[in-house]
Amino acid sequence: MGKSLRQQRAGRGGSQFRNPGFIHVSPGKYLPNDGKTEKGIIKDLVHDPGRYVPLAYVITESGKEFFVPAAEGAYVGQEIQIGENAEPNFGNILPLNKIPEGTYVFNVELRPGDGGKLARQAGSYALVLGKSGDKVRIRLPSKVEKELDGNCRATIGIPAGAGRIEKPLLKASASYYKSKAKATKFPTVRGVAMNVASHPFGGGSHQHEGRPTTVARNTPPGRKVGHIAARRTGKKKK
Repeated sequence: MGKSLRQQRAGRGGSQFRNPGFIHVSPGKYLPNDGKTEKGIIKDLVHDPGRYVPLAYVITESGKEFFVPAAEGAYVGQEIQIGENAEPNFGNILPLNKIPEGTYVFNVELRPGDGGKLARQAGSYALVLGKSGDKVRIRLPSKVEKELDGNCRATIGIPAGAGRIEKPLLKASASYYKSKAKATKFPTVRGVAMNVASHPFGGGSHQHEGRPTTVARNTPPGRKVGHIAARRTGKKKK
């Protein structure tokens, strides 16, 4: 009898598959929108394990504290403005309908008040394209254009930490600890490299799948490997 598949073990749960949420400093979200415009001071820039962009620890005039992804060039002691009457300057947080067209923004809210969902990774950014009524059109890092509510907030600038993935890992242990912080398994063994008893793609005189790699959505767990419920296969026609 062969061993259970990796996804079966992960589905069963256990300490080795548990998300290490306790190591994270903060979700890195905006405070709930109360409609006020106030100033804040960046008191510290902290590293959050598993996240490439550093977090800025901000304290507002009213004494509220929160963490948000830091903008490129942010520094300790920097004064930022938060709210709809804030100036559209680097590092400030304000609604999309108050941001000029052609401005780079990040940590964009998908819906007003959700704290920031889009363009949060280091070096990624969105571009404000235009405004129509109470809607604002932006271009996401994926080049997809999206229309959002004008009351969705964003930070002006580009997230800090760009270029970190350009540094080579050099050795396997670096990849191991990188994966551990992100709750992923390393190393990952290919199914075709396994024994026939260990994986549906295993075995044979040379490494090949030996069967179709597309499986249905309701396939039993022991066979549910490969391209699950694939919409299409093969080379794309131009």
